[in-house]
Amino acid sequence: MHHLALALLQTNQPDIQQIQRLMLTIVPIIMVFFLVGIVILIVPFWFICKKAGFSPWLSMLCLVPSIGMLVLLYVLAFADWKVVPAVQTAWGPPQPYPPQQPPYPPQR
Repeated sequence: MHHLALALLQTNQPDIQQIQRLMLTIVPIIMVFFLVGIVILIVPFWFICKKAGFSPWLSMLCLVPSIGMLVLLYVLAFADWKVVPAVQTAWGPPQPYPPQQPPYPPQR
């Protein structure tokens, strides 16, 4: 690929076939990077929306440049999440050792 770029720089008038070969090489690489970037962006928002109780398809707002992601962030930040919080198990006070016996009934 470096040879092709150097060949384009050395000639005064670049050859149309050289430019076409260069574009046929570069465009698929750019498309792969673009798709990887979309996946890296959408997958976390998909799981966040699902865990928040929203439709995971809401994460597709990330495809709209800047405005879509900003809207999604505000929806997630200020909406009431429709999930039930996890039950917090609290530790009670420690039991005395040895266990206390109930008091004896009064004697007559």
